[in-house]
Amino acid sequence: MHISDILRQHRPSLSFEFFPPKTTEASAALYDTIAELAPYKPSFVSVTYGAGGTTRDLTHDLVVRIKNTTNLRPIPHLTCVCHQEEDIQAILERYATAGVGNILALGGDPPRNLAGYNRANDAFQHAADLVAFIRRFNDRGFHPDRRGFGIGVAGFPEGHPNTPNRLLEMDYLKAKVDAGADYICTQLFFDNHDFLDFRERCELAGIRVPIIAGLMPISSAKGMSRMADLAAGARFPAKLLKAIARANGDEDAVERIGIHYATEQCRDLLDHDVAGIHFYTLNKSGATRQIYANLGIRDSEALAQR
Repeated sequence: MHISDILRQHRPSLSFEFFPPKTTEASAALYDTIAELAPYKPSFVSVTYGAGGTTRDLTHDLVVRIKNTTNLRPIPHLTCVCHQEEDIQAILERYATAGVGNILALGGDPPRNLAGYNRANDAFQHAADLVAFIRRFNDRGFHPDRRGFGIGVAGFPEGHPNTPNRLLEMDYLKAKVDAGADYICTQLFFDNHDFLDFRERCELAGIRVPIIAGLMPISSAKGMSRMADLAAGARFPAKLLKAIARANGDEDAVERIGIHYATEQCRDLLDHDVAGIHFYTLNKSGATRQIYANLGIRDSEALAQR
């Protein structure tokens, strides 16, 4: 199903992100997680992607397996890094043949095993270039859906780490939308004011596509440190840090605090008519299921009907 149909039927949308497992044990754990989260009827699920071959085929295999063995709607990530046009063409053709309806187009970072990689060798220097290529693919009629792939792009409520000029950053985001993006999914954030301000700035810039808020509940102090590394520029509000400090190293308490904090973020976002919430699950279901319970939400479809 095309993302425009999904977001029209599921307002607000609720969705999950998974990453491709690399071992048999991790695969079994992920499919347990998928089985636990499927009854919540997510609007869609996304699957991350590693450039340079790190998880490229794993992403494709997981996306196709989810599509063929569950009722979930998978959206694969696709990045510019380490790709020529023929690479992207082949990947899009495989997904089109498999009946996958949507792509999340990202700039991406070079794999850590390719130190000093020269991005100048890539056919697509920016996510907007990749979006435009996917749109041209759609126009040539390769996809069984006459509209072709629905296309998502990333947004950064706290600012893109590689673009300190916030005015220029908004120009780049609008370029992605003007190239053909159908929706924006944001990087994680912990202060809703950042998201709401970002949404207003998008409106001022003439960006009219749905903006989905990306959330990742804190599960441990170490996990928070990893978030700070992975989501460069992530800002942790003082009230959150104070709550975690009061836990005094009790990891169970930290997890409860993280879930409570994310629940309140969700509640406030829903009150402010957010287009959707995307949960970065880290391939685990517990925090997401507890947030649903805290909010009194049975599933995504029930929420959209309220």
